[in-house]
Amino acid sequence: MRSARLSLGALAVVAALAVAACSGGSTEASPGSSVPSSSTSSSACPSSPAPAGPPGAGPAGAPTPQVKLVVPVDTSTSTVLKPDPAQQIQCGKVQVDTKDNVAFAAPKLADGKTKQLRMDIQVPRTPGPKPLVVYVPGGGFVQADKQGNLPLRTYAADAGFVVASIQYRVQPDGATYTDSIADVKSAIRYLRAHASAYQIDPGKVGVWGDSAGGYLVAMVGVTNGDKRYDIGDNLDQSSDVQAVVDKFGASDLSKLESDYDAASQQAAAGLMTVVGKYVNGPASTQPASATPAAIAAANPITHVKPADPPFVIFHGSADTLISPSQTLMLQNALKAAGVKSTRYVVGGAGHGDLSFTGDTKSALQWTSANVAAPLLDFLNQSLKG
Repeated sequence: MRSARLSLGALAVVAALAVAACSGGSTEASPGSSVPSSSTSSSACPSSPAPAGPPGAGPAGAPTPQVKLVVPVDTSTSTVLKPDPAQQIQCGKVQVDTKDNVAFAAPKLADGKTKQLRMDIQVPRTPGPKPLVVYVPGGGFVQADKQGNLPLRTYAADAGFVVASIQYRVQPDGATYTDSIADVKSAIRYLRAHASAYQIDPGKVGVWGDSAGGYLVAMVGVTNGDKRYDIGDNLDQSSDVQAVVDKFGASDLSKLESDYDAASQQAAAGLMTVVGKYVNGPASTQPASATPAAIAAANPITHVKPADPPFVIFHGSADTLISPSQTLMLQNALKAAGVKSTRYVVGGAGHGDLSFTGDTKSALQWTSANVAAPLLDFLNQSLKG
């Protein structure tokens, strides 16, 4: 059996990020405010800003012990893709207008302050209303940087989708997973309420997320019609979605570290404490695995039902931050319920963009043309058909 490996220092950086991240409250603007629009058109898709690590962490340095995935990657029910980093996605088919920092909600935090949540919206200059894709960034449940994954977001906008990348409340805000889900659904309702302003077809809405964002979009998809998460403004609008793109998201939060060796599980202990707080509330001192009933309610696989929207799922075979078994569990649950779902395993790929750990090439596998094409095919079939 071949083992997937990642620097233990890299996992420690992620765990430290979970402990060190912090957010402040704000009351600076009302929903709908934004900065002026800009436009882009280039054959080369724009680069994302480097992802942030914990304060003062810097890139990974000298060689360190290795994180080891000790469970073989099951591809028996999935399609295996072999990325070609030399063949990158191309943009520039159409002009894309961008409106940054659009305020869509101002929910209260655990300390009583409010947090202004914003989104960046890309609108292609094509005629008529367009399908909407809401992008939900990852960040280990401790940060939500809406500036991330700009190349692929622009690639989707270039193909005729309005793409909105959003912020949401995270664990350092005192938020639980229910708050984050509510924020994603709030963004969907806001965009439906302002569909004409952004040339959106409100009947064709998909969600797409990476890592923690992948977990959240899976939860959003399997809770279509569940009004418990519809909190805030624009409640006359639906938060249901018609398509879900889950990239290396978790499906069982109690087992995030169970596929790794003992040293790796110890390194991830801080992250599991954060996950416990994210599930049980900021006062919790228990790891997620200590509260099985609460974890079950927080897991996408618990809520799967036949009426769920279609899914496409991606996972790297060399991901040693979220085990590929996590998305396999979701794929199996969806298929068992009769939900249309396709899972792709990207050969040799890790956990998205890990340049903050010193790995400056990890993102190139995910922006390979042959890896990005199935994502676009799914969006076209689900939202344009």
